[in-house]
Amino acid sequence: MTERRLRIAIAVASLLGLGIAAYLTYVHYAHTTVLCVAGGGGCEKVQNSDQSKLAGIPVAVLGLVGYAGIFGSALVRGEAARIGGALLALIGIGFSLYLTYAEIFLIHAICQWCVASCVVMAILAALTCARLLLPDEGAARAPSGSRGELGARVG
Repeated sequence: MTERRLRIAIAVASLLGLGIAAYLTYVHYAHTTVLCVAGGGGCEKVQNSDQSKLAGIPVAVLGLVGYAGIFGSALVRGEAARIGGALLALIGIGFSLYLTYAEIFLIHAICQWCVASCVVMAILAALTCARLLLPDEGAARAPSGSRGELGARVG
């Protein structure tokens, strides 16, 4: 897969994640009931748990920031964007896995929105790491006789 296609896939997946996080952020601040298709009240229980906040910040807001950062990294070329996107996605999947653990073992309820977000973040971790492993486009396009080559000949 080319970097361009990976960047598009990362942008699309991060927009999906942004949508999930935005909905959960809205629900938190609007003090409304979470729409949970599966029923059973799992989403509501998770959203009202102690684990739904980190240092007083709703986890959904942290998700918004993370997904926005990954989306931004998909819009930019270069090594810093590739590393930044992968780093955010790997932190995101680590945190998502912890939250899944908390749902199962501490809260004893599953939120379908949280599961969906975890799946999206896992996809983003795979895509951003795949992008990170691609050869640097800038290095492949360096003209012959460039500074790097010259320095190698002189040194």
